[in-house]
Parts: sequence; structure tokens; C-alpha cells
Amino acid sequence: MTTEQVYIIQPVFGEDADILHDEAVALIESAGASYLGSMRQTIREINPATFIGEGKLEEIAQELGETKATVLFNGDLSPSQTLNISKALGDRKVIDRTTLILDIFASRAVSSEGKVQVELAQLKYLYPRLRGKGSQLSRLGGGIGTRGPGESKLETDRRHIRARIHALEERLKETEQRRALQTERRKKERVKTIALVGYTNTGKSTLLNAMTGADVFVKNALFATLDPTARAFEIEGVPFLMVDTVGFLQDLPHGLIEAFRSTLESALNCDLALIVCDASGQFGMQLDTTLSTLKDLGFSSPYLIVMNKCDLAEDTRFPKDCVQISAKTGAGLETLKRRIFDALKDEFIKTTLFIPYSEMAAYSATRHLLTERTVIYGDDGAFLEVIIPAIYAEKFKQYAQK
Repeated sequence: MTTEQVYIIQPVFGEDADILHDEAVALIESAGASYLGSMRQTIREINPATFIGEGKLEEIAQELGETKATVLFNGDLSPSQTLNISKALGDRKVIDRTTLILDIFASRAVSSEGKVQVELAQLKYLYPRLRGKGSQLSRLGGGIGTRGPGESKLETDRRHIRARIHALEERLKETEQRRALQTERRKKERVKTIALVGYTNTGKSTLLNAMTGADVFVKNALFATLDPTARAFEIEGVPFLMVDTVGFLQDLPHGLIEAFRSTLESALNCDLALIVCDASGQFGMQLDTTLSTLKDLGFSSPYLIVMNKCDLAEDTRFPKDCVQISAKTGAGLETLKRRIFDALKDEFIKTTLFIPYSEMAAYSATRHLLTERTVIYGDDGAFLEVIIPAIYAEKFKQYAQK
């Protein structure tokens, strides 16, 4: 089977062009295609018909010649611009950045919720582009490998798609209600949730595996993890829940962020977020992108900045108060655990209790509310070093040692 080749048109507006271009190459590879080449065009004024102008398109057509390459415009195109560029390039398949990202999402979604979110995002993006029939639709409807919405063949009738969008939105509402119930249950059980958030491919899943002993899929590719994954772990015997979330990307279309809002609810409602950056990459840009995206989502929880892959880093001018780790080697993980616990220290009380033997039965009925670290048995009772959730401190006040 021949690998699809992709040629990039990179519009240049400012200093981020190199980063966006490198990301586009990584996105192409993540989609299972191969990078053929690229052309950069400084944009001073957008051509409403073709974005970059007919002259530059003629150059690209000559360069591509008889190749069957797909053309990726590394930005967002209107439906008419997509069709016009395709026509100027000899009816070659043309896709934009959003189409490619959606295509990767379609290949990554595993859970039923993830698949619903992908299909909904694809349909909302495709719907305003249904302006014609036949060849026009075929040019607009496919990405790398021509995966369609939800990887299924859909009717092109607009009413059908509107109905499908409505049905998918209703299913997501039900999912969000179930997730809200799970969040409430966790709050009642007082299990603190730690959310891993950040740029895609910064090692969040590797960190989840290292911290929890899980076996979550890890791959050096953008958006390798799409569905949220939660695993339990302990710090000083206290149980926590760590949740991995979909990664962010520079210029990730707002519509895609909205489509995955329910997946990101675990991050928005967490007790503490770990913003994971790649210390060996563009960590400043990654941090800015993540914080900006979280702000758009209404995020307000406390967070720690975690610089991962420090074993590969050359630039060590990291943000102040960040935690430096390598999830792959394990370096810095104990420091990270200590910082997590310190960040939530107001939620817990470390103290010593004395439980007389005569009251041991009464104590036993409430011991599940705390974490026992050490127990020393004396003549009249037991001395216990414990960690108590602050909300339960009053229940053990009578046993507390002065």
C-alpha cells in the first residue's frame, strides 16, 4: 500500500511560521502520510479567492508536476478557497490544518465518547462546506486517507447532517451528566484529582505511567492519546487520582476545543493541574498555548508547571518554581510527588493520635477517613502518626496529641 504524500503550503504572517511548519510535518506523520516538501509564502494581504494568489499557485503546480501528492494548507481555508486552490492545482486534493487534525482525531478515538466527539467536530466543520454535489463535495469531505466523519459514509443531505449533529450533542450531554455525577462522587469520597494537561507530545502519558504504574499507550506522535485516562496512585499513603487529557496545539481551532470540552471537564474540575512541557523543545510557547487554552475554557484550579524530558534539554532557563523531571528515566518524580502534596497541604493535616484501647472500636469505625503512617502500641493504647483530610479533623480532635 502506497503511503500518501503531502506537500505543505505554509503562509507566513510572523515569527511562528517555523514552529507551525514543523508541527505540520509532525501532524502529517501522525496521520500516517509522508512529507513531500513545502512552499512558504509571506502574506501581506489575503487573496479572498485563493488566499495566496494565482501566481504562487502556478509555481506550486509546476513543482508538483505529475505527482499525486495531497496539498496541505497550514492554516484555515474557506470552502471557496479550498475549491479554487484545488482547481488551480489541477483538481488535486487540498486540505487545511483543521481537516488534518480532525483526521488524526478520527484515527485516535477509542472510547464511544471520543468517537462521538470526533464525529460531531467533523460534521460541524463539514456542514457549512456542503455547497455542491459530486466532485466538489469529494474535495471537501476527506482528509489524509479520506477518512470521513466518524470514519463512516454519510449522506450529503443538509437536513440529515443537522439531525445527526443534534443527536450527537444530546449524547454528549448525557455523557457530561454522567461525568458530573462521577466528579460529585469523587468529591464526596474526598479523592483528590490531579490532571495532566499541556501541549501534545510532551510526555503526559509517559508521566501517568511512571506515577501510577499504569500501562497507557505511549507513542512519539501528536495526539497519541485522545481519550481521557484516569489511574489511582498514592503519595505518603494518601490516595489520589491522576487523569491524562488530550493535548493542546498552537492555533488549535476553537471549535475543536469546544468539541472536546466534556473530555476536558476532568481537567477543569481537578484539585490540581500539572502543566507538562517538553524541556527539550519550545517550552515557552507550549506553556503560553496551554495557559491560553485553559483560560478560554474557564479553568481556575491551582497548577504546577512540570518540565519533562530534562535529560534531553540544552536550554535550562526554565520558568520559576517549575518541577524538573524525566518521566522516562524517573528523575525528579519524588520531588514532583512532594510538590503535589505541598500544593494540597491545606487539604490535609499531619498529626499524632493516641487511641486508648477502650475506644479502639469507636476509632475503627472512622479509620477509613484517614491514612495511618505508623502505629506504636503502648500499655494503655496506640500512638498513630496519621494524615487526615482537613474536613474530617474535628472527628479525631479528641485523640489528637498536644
